[in-house]
Amino acid sequence: MKRRVVDSNVAVVANGRTTNASSRCQDAAIDALADLLQKGCIVIDIAGEMIAEYRRHCNPRGQPGAGDRFFREVLMNYATTRVERIELQKRSDGTFMDFPNDPNLAGFDSSDRKFAAAARKTGVPVMNATDSDWLIHRDALTANGIVVEFICGVGKETWTVRRRRDNRRT
Repeated sequence: MKRRVVDSNVAVVANGRTTNASSRCQDAAIDALADLLQKGCIVIDIAGEMIAEYRRHCNPRGQPGAGDRFFREVLMNYATTRVERIELQKRSDGTFMDFPNDPNLAGFDSSDRKFAAAARKTGVPVMNATDSDWLIHRDALTANGIVVEFICGVGKETWTVRRRRDNRRT
């Protein structure tokens, strides 16, 4: 069974709102979430930090986008085998114990550390669509046992809509 940690940017891109992701990238996010919902298991933290982030970006009623449907499925299947809940312990300073203490990751986005910690603890990849922090820190993450699945490719040029000088989509 396919298991994944899903960064909230994948749901945002799948929804197609508040993003400049290309249509190819949006389609990849929709397909990745649909495949995971059909054949896989979503890894989330017991404390609910991932759910809280999904809630900030998605509609729990499951409408109108594919990212919203993903969030709804996570909520509806919270106690089933389709959602794996794991404990992410924190140090006294609030940092995740499973997030690497590596100086090369000092600049890694603090809001993404829960996803990285979950991936490292479980040994499953993190799905990313358009968050460049995962790309910038890719080597350090990999060196620390965190695999990132770049569903829109590994270059920013494949993620976003290219614009002409007059700002029309091309």
